[in-house]
Amino acid sequence: MITKFSVLYVGQIELDNIGRDGTPADARRYPNERLVEALWTARDVARTMDELGFYCLWTAEHHFQREGYEVFPNLILLSTWLATQTKQLKFGCAFNILPMWHPLRLAEDYAVADIVTGGRVIMGVGRGYHTREVETFGAPMLDAVANRELFEEQMEVLMKALHEEAFSHHGKHYDIPPPVQYRNYELREITLVPRPIHRPVEIWQPIASGKTLDYIATRGIKGMVTLNGDVIFDQIAHAYRAAAARAGRQLQLGEDLCWGVGVYLAPTQEEAMRKVEPAHDERYKWFAPFGFVRYADEHGRPWGTPGAPARVPTLRDGVAQKAWFCGPPSLVIDEIKRFEAKYPGLDQMMIHWVEGIPAAEFQEQLRWFARDVMPAFRR
Repeated sequence: MITKFSVLYVGQIELDNIGRDGTPADARRYPNERLVEALWTARDVARTMDELGFYCLWTAEHHFQREGYEVFPNLILLSTWLATQTKQLKFGCAFNILPMWHPLRLAEDYAVADIVTGGRVIMGVGRGYHTREVETFGAPMLDAVANRELFEEQMEVLMKALHEEAFSHHGKHYDIPPPVQYRNYELREITLVPRPIHRPVEIWQPIASGKTLDYIATRGIKGMVTLNGDVIFDQIAHAYRAAAARAGRQLQLGEDLCWGVGVYLAPTQEEAMRKVEPAHDERYKWFAPFGFVRYADEHGRPWGTPGAPARVPTLRDGVAQKAWFCGPPSLVIDEIKRFEAKYPGLDQMMIHWVEGIPAAEFQEQLRWFARDVMPAFRR
């Protein structure tokens, strides 16, 4: 049953001249005074969500994006501050890009946030997808095999640090602790100080491929599936449950997954699509070149695979694929209930704040959603 409603805010500022024929994504450049506006927007939206009873505000880690699409470089720091501005809303990291961190520094920062916020910060990890970001930090991105190898070793270190009272790790990339003398003895183990007090730590990761899916499902890591068509989501939900079962974890279909969709409310579907279409098209101007069009053709093949479409999607594509719900609250309720009935283990839905919708307009959408949609799912 879906009982937790969240929002994904990747950190876009209020963009100008949006849409398919608006300013080209790579031509955008904003001064620092504009880029910092996203911090105050996050605060305002978090306060609104807190008042309305939403579950979690998820944000995304990115770097060097003078284009204004994603401007939050440190999610744990941001989340800790936002917790001081709210009362009960949780803050999710979607995601801390592990190859750009030392895993022990990430573990320490998260532990402090967990303690001082009373467990209101949710850990999330990812491998990254922007070469400009990951490679600039000295980690591999162009070499996908090297990126995965580094990430998986970092995850070993991270999990030990978060959960074990004392630990060591000796791998290809990390020698923890190194064999050095310390106060007249040789180091053989270390302890993370402090460790988080809410353990085991809840960890989320995006599901973008079959290999990612198997890795996280077998380790008890939860999966976020956002703006995928319903066919792709169904494939992922079944594959995640099957992979978990192979590891001895028996889950209901949809359990340990978060389902993310685009939502825009209006009296009619036509009006909703007309209003949100420029923002939708702005999003895919930026994101489609990275390969993030997770729709399926009539044969169930993901777009971009041989024989399937490989183009920038329209909003009508998104609505047809059930990745976007546009229209009156009754339509949105029916669509959510359809998913709820199909996936009995699914308890989390995340609304994607599409790049291009102004903050004030989005907050009004949240108020409308909380007033006319969320009550249909109160248990």
